[in-house]
Amino acid sequence: MERRTCCHGHGDLIDSTMSSFAHNNNDLLVRNLYQFIIARLNGDDIPSPHYREEIRRLVRSGIGGFVLFGGERDEVRQFLEELQSEARTPLFIAADIERGVGQQVRGTTLFPCQMAVAAAIDGASHEDVGLLTEVLRSIASEARYVGINLPLIPVLDVNRNPRNPIICTRAFSDDPDTVARFGMMYVRVLEEEGLVSCAKHFPGHGDTAVDSHISLPVIGKSLDDLMETDVMPFRQAIAGGVSSVMVGHLSVPAIDPAPATLSPGIHRLLRNDLGFRGIVMTDALTMNALCQVPEAELSCFLAGSDILLHPEDPDEIVEKMRAKVVSGDLSYERIESSLARIIRRKALLVRKDMGAIDFPRHHHLASSVAGKSVTIVKGEADVIPLTRREDICIFVVGEDGFSLDPSLAALSGKIGTLEGPPATDDIGEKVAIVAIFTHIAAWKGSAGIDAVEQHRIRSIVRTARRSIVVSFGSPYVLRHFPEADVLIAAYEGTENAQHGVAQWLTGSRTPTGRLPVSVAGHGA
Repeated sequence: MERRTCCHGHGDLIDSTMSSFAHNNNDLLVRNLYQFIIARLNGDDIPSPHYREEIRRLVRSGIGGFVLFGGERDEVRQFLEELQSEARTPLFIAADIERGVGQQVRGTTLFPCQMAVAAAIDGASHEDVGLLTEVLRSIASEARYVGINLPLIPVLDVNRNPRNPIICTRAFSDDPDTVARFGMMYVRVLEEEGLVSCAKHFPGHGDTAVDSHISLPVIGKSLDDLMETDVMPFRQAIAGGVSSVMVGHLSVPAIDPAPATLSPGIHRLLRNDLGFRGIVMTDALTMNALCQVPEAELSCFLAGSDILLHPEDPDEIVEKMRAKVVSGDLSYERIESSLARIIRRKALLVRKDMGAIDFPRHHHLASSVAGKSVTIVKGEADVIPLTRREDICIFVVGEDGFSLDPSLAALSGKIGTLEGPPATDDIGEKVAIVAIFTHIAAWKGSAGIDAVEQHRIRSIVRTARRSIVVSFGSPYVLRHFPEADVLIAAYEGTENAQHGVAQWLTGSRTPTGRLPVSVAGHGA
């Protein structure tokens, strides 16, 4: 294992920074202020010479790093290697890879979401824990391969609101102990693999029905409840050595009515009460939760954040920070404390020798976890296995962009939507499978299906001889259909998840998934 440090040593950089303030070295001051910013990097724009030069200009300016969105595997890898070789101080390369690098970069592996992981993995089973460890090491190896060193995982939100539009299946569970246990495993493996783990979204984004991309959520619970439920997994992650914590754009009036990212009280809770000594970063600064706050980026830094994630205009933010230093509103001591934390962690970045990445093996692991996650929320033994194709009809419901995997489609010759064939008056003697597709995404504002779709599905359930409702996404949608003979939670609409459901429906696999959240009276 090779340890990689800053070109001049992190101690030298901090000492020169302090000296520069005394001698009014504006150039070095500006370069150090850029260290507090992680800017956006569009992987799909890498082929553009103009875009590449703009990114390189930010590197020459001293940018702290980039948050990666999209791109082709080998193009991303080569460009990030070039950027790191040109940077005077190692770059943080962040990415939302809660479902593996395949969530962002084409040509890599898409793993199941965190809730599916919690459904699949029995923490008391040595075999299951070994499987999850192998999955996490696989994710880490692909991250290092493409150049990501700051994976923005794990999500430690405790999803207590079934209508949560932005966390939902991104969370492990609605139980804080379960969230903490899985979070600790993620932190341990990622840190062992030389990556900078990131616990998010402090102090907890799980108990709200508002997407902070759209507006500011308010967590209206008592301080005791907050500490026992939402903050507890973060406390455990800090004790377990997490390197960074992302503060969410949400209001917790029990501590401070201001958004958490702008709240000195929230940052004091993190630093003083929980004893966190690592890097604190904001959630993305392009989100609408802070859109009404003037100079929100500066306020986040002054409140206690070390890294400003994804601001709209990095150059403008740096100039405003420089002006605050000149005016005396931003102290040298405040800059030095954040800079020291950043440089110390960058000095610990490691580069392991990269052998060949076994992508087929990683795909097999992803498929295995997805299959193990399939959960029978309600079921009757005489419905399964399904053997007569002519007795089955399938209805595809929910969001656009999903299609039936061949393994599911092969179960029936009659496939339709709620607005097209097969008609409900044709299913009185058939087994009706309703496949509901939903997904969690920023800016949507919803994680379920509307009342009209719910009514139509209930009509199918009442009419069919037997009914099977499968949620490929939020398990909470199942609570609307207690009359169905079988309710199945599959947590996402991927090929692997659909294949796992098809295996159970045909009797070729025994379901082992356990529900990580409470749905319609069915406990975890």
